[in-house]
Amino acid sequence: MKILKELKFFIILWLTQLFSSLGSAMTNFALVIWLYQDSGSALTTALLSVCSYAPYVLMSIFAGAISDKWNKKTVMLVCDSFAAVCTIVTLVLLKTGMLAVWHLYLLNALNGLMNSVQSPASDVATTLLTPEEHYQKTSGMRYFSNSLVSILTPVFAAAMVSFAGIEAVIAFDLITFTVAFLVLLWFIRIPEIQQKSENKETLLQSAKSGLVYLRSNKGILWLILFLSSINLIASMNNSVLPAMVLSKQNETALGIVNSCVGVATLLGSVIATCFPKPKSRIKVICNCLLLSMSTENFLLALGNHPVIWCSGAVLGWILIPLMGANYDVLFRSNVPKEMQGRVYSVRNTLQFFTIPVGYFLGGFLVDEVFEPFMASTESSLLTNLFGIGKGSGAAMLFFVMGIAGTLSCVLFRRVRAFKSFV
Repeated sequence: MKILKELKFFIILWLTQLFSSLGSAMTNFALVIWLYQDSGSALTTALLSVCSYAPYVLMSIFAGAISDKWNKKTVMLVCDSFAAVCTIVTLVLLKTGMLAVWHLYLLNALNGLMNSVQSPASDVATTLLTPEEHYQKTSGMRYFSNSLVSILTPVFAAAMVSFAGIEAVIAFDLITFTVAFLVLLWFIRIPEIQQKSENKETLLQSAKSGLVYLRSNKGILWLILFLSSINLIASMNNSVLPAMVLSKQNETALGIVNSCVGVATLLGSVIATCFPKPKSRIKVICNCLLLSMSTENFLLALGNHPVIWCSGAVLGWILIPLMGANYDVLFRSNVPKEMQGRVYSVRNTLQFFTIPVGYFLGGFLVDEVFEPFMASTESSLLTNLFGIGKGSGAAMLFFVMGIAGTLSCVLFRRVRAFKSFV
């Protein structure tokens, strides 16, 4: 088929990165459970993600300039190798009985730093390997692989930990890395962009050029800020979910809910891949996020059974791939290829800086505000709504997040700059 020929290198890269992502996600899943069971603190667990995202956000604005100047394939290989070294260090510390919480924080911070360089290089590489008419299809395929990883991760990780221990999970992660590394090294050819005068810019000038571009494109800038507010709510959700589910149920329930997220995004990625070009991509983005924000958090807050939590997960995530695909097409179609590394990096800083804030805020509010409040409350209304005992405070926080997320979607829909996309 013609489409397979046109997307040959993208598909090879996509499949091998899918395999590698599964290994990395299994390691992260196993370490989160290990850390929460060891500490019993939502904040301690959430800080694992904070340490990963904080350096990523701080360095992203400069990393795009590096990505635009350097060979994309080399950047991806170096960054992947560094991540593998961090994984090996984790395995050694675990085998020697020396693994401590601060080790994981430090290693996650170093990985986050390298991801800030790898992410824009990978995004630009995808653009270079994909004809413009296939942007939405390849975005849907990327969401498909991410959702498949979400489905398989808890099942495979839990089974492997039970039968062979966390060391086996990490070893599998290293095997998947090796396969993806060798395929990228020997079989993938990523075209290089012919740079103009930008290649003489300093690092600061290159970073500034990304900011200047967004200042002159208000629609894209406001869209980034919209997603930034959504990321704040979503990251709080991610940090609070393990604390609530593990407190009210167990690891199996957490795995089931996470798998439902994966199933929903898997179905959503099929919808995104087959969905025809809409009249207004911005309306699709706003409507998808409104459905997500106005359903999942409320069902997580008011439900006391995994079936209700799973229903919330499906409603909250099934249209996210369609949102992401349209968002991705807007960027790839509007930003010149020779500028994409810098603009993607500025976007990463502005859009993702709320993620470490959300992880920290979610963990802090659960441990220090909502759980103590629910433990001391005498209100029958609140206990009927959110339950009693550990986990009820997390449920109450989900309710607050549902209100905040819904209001964000309603307010941003009214931004005038979005009319430029219609």
